[in-house]
Amino acid sequence: MKPALNPPYSLATLTRHARWLNAQTQLKRKLPPLFFLTDFTRTPNPLDTLTHLPPGTGVIFRHYESSHRLALARVLKACCQKRRLVFLVAGDAVLASRVRADGLHMPEYQIDRLKTWRRARPDWILTASIHSRAGLIRAAKAGAHATFASPVFATKSHPKARPLGIVRLAALCRDTPLPVYALGGINAANIARLTGAGAVGIGAIEALL
Repeated sequence: MKPALNPPYSLATLTRHARWLNAQTQLKRKLPPLFFLTDFTRTPNPLDTLTHLPPGTGVIFRHYESSHRLALARVLKACCQKRRLVFLVAGDAVLASRVRADGLHMPEYQIDRLKTWRRARPDWILTASIHSRAGLIRAAKAGAHATFASPVFATKSHPKARPLGIVRLAALCRDTPLPVYALGGINAANIARLTGAGAVGIGAIEALL
């Protein structure tokens, strides 16, 4: 039975729906149903959000612009370990290694680098952002364990980007054996629209604040 909806931006609602989506798929490797992506501008204090996330949630540490990225990564990793959250570093395998992250996330333009780390760190969870079928194919060849298709809905992260929409998201999910997360503009008011699209879970920023 599908979870009931609560008002928008409800963490409980997003968590229930994400777990429900995750349970509908056949995963070869256990993956979090829900991911929080940090953002230098919109989440200046990501630690505040981490203290409210339910155990088992994934965290993708971006904060590319931060001049104290290493120090912040260490603080967030420690919090994730304490709260049983999964911690991935975006775009920097060296940083991921230094803070003993649980994995590595790559933007689409860096997808090919995952090949090296699939061999070097078989214990890591490797994910990638994709925006098209071509990106999906590259991610599969590079050895990603999962992808984030975005933007599904209109989002502040990419205000000029054309949203994929549910139909195109579903097509991407059908075109690959890789688990696909829905990312971009998802909140408690529209997450139910993902039902049946084939996504293994969701990624979000502002909806989890």
